[in-house]
Amino acid sequence: MKNILVFVGSLRAKSINRTYAHALEKLAAGKLAFTYADLDLPLYNDDLWSSPPAKVVTLKDQIKAADGILFVTPEYNRSLPAVTKNAVDWGSRPFGQSAWAGKAVGITGASPGSIGTAVAQSQLRSSLVILETHVMGGPEVYFTFKPDLIDDDGNVLNDKTAQFLTGFIEKLADWVGRYGS
Repeated sequence: MKNILVFVGSLRAKSINRTYAHALEKLAAGKLAFTYADLDLPLYNDDLWSSPPAKVVTLKDQIKAADGILFVTPEYNRSLPAVTKNAVDWGSRPFGQSAWAGKAVGITGASPGSIGTAVAQSQLRSSLVILETHVMGGPEVYFTFKPDLIDDDGNVLNDKTAQFLTGFIEKLADWVGRYGS
């Protein structure tokens, strides 16, 4: 089973993207094992590399150890969340010591709006490509989060939606199998 490090781009305990990530984890049971990255990091500051924060060292170690990465991102003001970009930046530094190179990456996100997280995902994809990751091109999933679609235990309550999301998970598993490290 492949190990996936999940980046949920929201620090809220009741985040819809966290709920969505847990539903994906449940659908991935037996195929992928999810570990959640702690994105509650200090703001990136190159001066901190003289004595790097323990959370940053842990994050970089987790990125290196993971077979693949899954970003589950909200969209704030037509952009990706600062916590996500901050984590990407910490993982890419110091110069010449990026933890991202060669990683297989999937991106998705949830929003109550009908266009989902398309802009945030596009911006994130742009940043990850230059870090020499292998970003999965499709399927692109801009998940419209509706009340009562996912229960408190992470079960997707609509069969058609569960089937669609299972297809995404299967593609991610294949992608990580091909390009994961």
